[in-house]
Amino acid sequence: MTLTKLAGGTAAAGLAAIGALHGVWTFSPWPLPNRAEFARTVVGVAEADLPTPELTALVAAALGAASYVTAARADLVPQLRPRRLVRQGAWGVAGVLILRGAAGLVSSGLTSRPTDFTRWDLALYSPLCLTLGGLTAYVAVATRPLHREGRRHVKRRLQYRKSGENLQ
Repeated sequence: MTLTKLAGGTAAAGLAAIGALHGVWTFSPWPLPNRAEFARTVVGVAEADLPTPELTALVAAALGAASYVTAARADLVPQLRPRRLVRQGAWGVAGVLILRGAAGLVSSGLTSRPTDFTRWDLALYSPLCLTLGGLTAYVAVATRPLHREGRRHVKRRLQYRKSGENLQ
């Protein structure tokens, strides 16, 4: 197994697991005993300000799509067409995760009053986002096309082919 496949599989599995957890959260505060503690610890808001189940389901779906894109880019599952969307999607996933991780470390690290959420954000949520983002970025870099010929060069090659000459 190549390092790219290992990184992609690890990131895809992590994203899928987090997506599944968000799916559970559409109807349950598991693993916490109630919604108030869940809101305070996992989301960092009051219970009344929790996202709706529909929004949580949307996040679960987005994480599922991110898992697929990462696995597809690492060549672990078939890529849908156009391949450009998978390539750009991998960069998007990496960027969003790295941004979330960095922003979480900064905002939770600068708070003057630590809360349950900021403690978890510094210990788990942000580092996990940075790790998954870094793995996905590695996959995106490792699988990028090696060289893209310029249009002028391609045009010239086609002209030589039509005229029967050999281009070197």
